[in-house]
Amino acid sequence: MRIKKKELIEMVEQLIDVNTQFDKSGEMPQGVDPAECQELAVKLGNFIEEKYKNSNIENIIRSLEEYCELLYQTTLPYNKDQVKLHKIIKKMRMTLLNAEHGIEYDLPKDRKQVVFLPYKASMWDSLESIWMEAHKDPEIDDFVIPIPYFDRNPDGSFAAMHYEGDLYPDYVPITDWQKYSIPDEKPDVIFIHNPYDDCNYVTSVHPAFYSRELKKWTECLVYVPYFVLDGNFVSPEFAVNPANINADFIICQNADEKRSYIKELSKAEPKVDFRKKILPLGSPKFDKIINLSENIVKIPGIWKKRICEQKPKKIIFYNSSVGALLRQDITFYIQKIADIFNDCCKANILVIWRPHPLIEATLRSMRIEYYNIYMKFKTAFINENMGILDENEDMYPAIFLSDVYMGDFSSVLSLYIATGKPMIASEENTDNLYYFVGSNFKFSANDTEDFLKENIHKEMLDWVPAYKLCDFGSGKRIYEQIIANSK
Repeated sequence: MRIKKKELIEMVEQLIDVNTQFDKSGEMPQGVDPAECQELAVKLGNFIEEKYKNSNIENIIRSLEEYCELLYQTTLPYNKDQVKLHKIIKKMRMTLLNAEHGIEYDLPKDRKQVVFLPYKASMWDSLESIWMEAHKDPEIDDFVIPIPYFDRNPDGSFAAMHYEGDLYPDYVPITDWQKYSIPDEKPDVIFIHNPYDDCNYVTSVHPAFYSRELKKWTECLVYVPYFVLDGNFVSPEFAVNPANINADFIICQNADEKRSYIKELSKAEPKVDFRKKILPLGSPKFDKIINLSENIVKIPGIWKKRICEQKPKKIIFYNSSVGALLRQDITFYIQKIADIFNDCCKANILVIWRPHPLIEATLRSMRIEYYNIYMKFKTAFINENMGILDENEDMYPAIFLSDVYMGDFSSVLSLYIATGKPMIASEENTDNLYYFVGSNFKFSANDTEDFLKENIHKEMLDWVPAYKLCDFGSGKRIYEQIIANSK
């Protein structure tokens, strides 16, 4: 069990408080047994000797031992005289004050514990650059503790449990969630990226890691969204969730999002002042994408082989999101992307199709009638060799390799903007497509073939991957401000 210096001082102050009452009345306070006071002092001394054995602790231990001896003397019959008793109690007070002074000034400063609790490895990018700052801080003990999560059955009960601790990058040291006790360790800071607790219909993190439980054991719970938005506003379904209520700090992308959070959260919790707890410091996801390089991104060998054999003119990263799929007729949606994939095949444009990792679990839980239709198309995509199916935890190989984004309006599109590459977004429930470069709208069409005509096709071919070289540094800003606020 981790005990901080502050808690050690609080223990000594408990003994000082008992001693003060003893001095006033000449008797131990009602319900207080001298043996219990001695036991606390011995426990305190033993803990300090074990934890701080390489520090200057002689004065502290000697003071606690003297306190125990003096406390024993107060129980002896010949010391019941009030004058003698008062002198002993006065000495006891001095020994406790000496012990308190030694704990505060002779023991080394507590090392902060900063804990990261990702649940899906594919969402680790929302915490990684913050963790990198913690990991290189010599005054910090950092722990990355992937936590288990459950699928939900249609009736809301828990189905299969998943644990993805073996899916993180090799350079991230992983701590087993069953070997680190948050109640015992009471970490100084906890970072989370799942805001839902028990309010998600599709999945649930282990109940021990709900934000309301974590808040019991830390003074600084920080929620960092697992997604990025367009930066203009935050809709209620993203803004009002248990973690946003329970966290001490919420990280958002900019001042506009902060205003949105305050507006929506204030409706749900009108008595809470959210202005100081919402920090517009950016998103670590942008740090990840801005710093992509061939040395960082691991390209699957089978992808390299496909690209070498096909020699495509360009590579499209096609993103299918959960929300867009649920809001559309499944047959229409599948037919639309099938037509797009077929048009790309004809033009020798390689498609890397990345369905959201939770699509299948979502359909099983919320749209069971859609599940078989979706799985039939997924099987056809593989069997007919329409492109590369990306089911990796890490979406960054597809982002790095691709020349163009195509697919749903989603947080992935907002993230892709940072690459500077062109984007083709598909409007829901229509065949309309919208072409952007960065945040600038260029033109629209209602047929994939329009995008593959010679003039537009040439424009796409002329694009070179245009990663911006600036480092947004969100992770550094977030880490420094949270550590400063947690002191």
